[in-house]
Amino acid sequence: MNQHPVFSRHASVVALACLCCMLWGSAFPSIKLGYAEFHLAATDVPSKLVFAGWRFALAGALLLLWAQATGRAVWQLSAPQWRKVAALGLLQTSLQYVFFYIGLAYTTGAKGSIMNATSVFFGVILGHFLYANDRLTWPKAVGCVLGFTGVLVVNFHADLLDFQFDWRGEGFVIVAALVLTLGVVFGKRVSQGMDAAVMTAHQLTVGGLALLAAGYALGGHLVGQGGSITVLGMGLLVYMALLSAVAFAVWSLLLKYNPVGMISVFNFLIPVFGVLLSALLLGESVWEWKYAAALLLVCSGITLVTRPKKEP
Repeated sequence: MNQHPVFSRHASVVALACLCCMLWGSAFPSIKLGYAEFHLAATDVPSKLVFAGWRFALAGALLLLWAQATGRAVWQLSAPQWRKVAALGLLQTSLQYVFFYIGLAYTTGAKGSIMNATSVFFGVILGHFLYANDRLTWPKAVGCVLGFTGVLVVNFHADLLDFQFDWRGEGFVIVAALVLTLGVVFGKRVSQGMDAAVMTAHQLTVGGLALLAAGYALGGHLVGQGGSITVLGMGLLVYMALLSAVAFAVWSLLLKYNPVGMISVFNFLIPVFGVLLSALLLGESVWEWKYAAALLLVCSGITLVTRPKKEP
């Protein structure tokens, strides 16, 4: 595997992966505040697709401008490369979010967050079969179990005692997690032959435009009934576009130079950061035992999976 002085060094990988997860975690309260600001109903899936479409299309456009400004060959792609980034955008951004938003409409936020965390297991399992340097080991298996337990703890709620399983709800969120993992594996392969930032910019743009087309075709709107476009709402949308551009670009680079299983395990941090940041931004107490326990479990799991192998 190609090496990079920043994106393959252990300490840098941990710091950058944590940064990405913190940014994605901040999207949870930002989306919740955005829905309220744009007056989008909880079950209005088409409008949520429009909202997500603007977020990712704008993120792709911003990343394209940055790539162009830094001298990258943004438009000099071959026909096969154009097809690959288009397919990646439709898979990793569009299809994944369609399943995710539909699933969340039929399940609780806590269950959705837990089901979405199964993407780590998909990543570890696929990595084992696809890459010789990404084999499943006992420390990796134990680390995944600890991380998943942390996600369960931070999302612990009375609703979790209801073991009903709805394919339109929990089932679709699991499908979204699988689609995301397939997109990650495909994106890792595509990034080997082109600049990861350029790849990310194009796939976000394509995925965002596809979400916009689907959302508007289904009758969705950016602003719900009785709402209006406000400075706060636009600020939230721009912030989410920026965090998506930065996080996806850095994540693609981390995947380019590191095993899928090693990077995927950091996804356990996203719901933990999401709950913590939601509590902070929405004025809730963060001094609860479950937050500390979840962080301890997730960080222990990540340490087991990512610690460097000892030289013989």
